[in-house]
Amino acid sequence: MLHALPAQTSRSRTANLMPVMAGLLVLLAGTGCRPLSQHPLVKEAVEEVRGNARVAESLGTPVTCGTAVRGTANETDGIASLQFDVSGSKGKGAIAVEGKKTKGEWGVTMLELRPATGEKVSLTADLESRMGTDTPKFDPTAKPATSSSPPPPPTDVEIVLPPGPPGQ
Repeated sequence: MLHALPAQTSRSRTANLMPVMAGLLVLLAGTGCRPLSQHPLVKEAVEEVRGNARVAESLGTPVTCGTAVRGTANETDGIASLQFDVSGSKGKGAIAVEGKKTKGEWGVTMLELRPATGEKVSLTADLESRMGTDTPKFDPTAKPATSSSPPPPPTDVEIVLPPGPPGQ
C-alpha cells in the first residue's frame, strides 16, 4: 500500500536539495574557465613588459603590472584581445595584447604600451626579436601575391559533345 508523504516533508526535501543543486550548477559553470590573468598571452606580455627598456624609459622603474585583465579570449575561434594596467615611477598606462591561436599554441600578433600621457609604443617587434618568433599578421590592405610569370596555357584542349540536340 502506497502512502503519500505529507506536503511539508516533500517541501523540506526540496529545500534541502536546492543548495546542493546550486553548488553543482556553479561547479559545472566554472569548469574549464580560468581567469584572464592566467591566459598565455597575458603571461607573455607581462614577461616582455617587465624587461623591456622602452617601457622602463616611458614609465620608469620598477614596472608593475596590474592583475585585473579586461577583454575577451575565445578558445574556440582562437582570437584574443586583452588589456591590463601598468605603472612605473614616472607614470601609468595600459598594455594591449592581441593574439591568435594556431595549432593549439597562442601567438602574439600585437603588443602595445598605451601610456596615460604620450604616444602609443608598439612592442611587437621587441617581443618577436626576444622570442625569435614571427606570428603572421593579416593586412587587409595588402595586394594578393602574384607570381612573376603567368602559368603556361594548356597544350591541347578537346571538348567532346554527345550527338544530337541538348536534352535528348
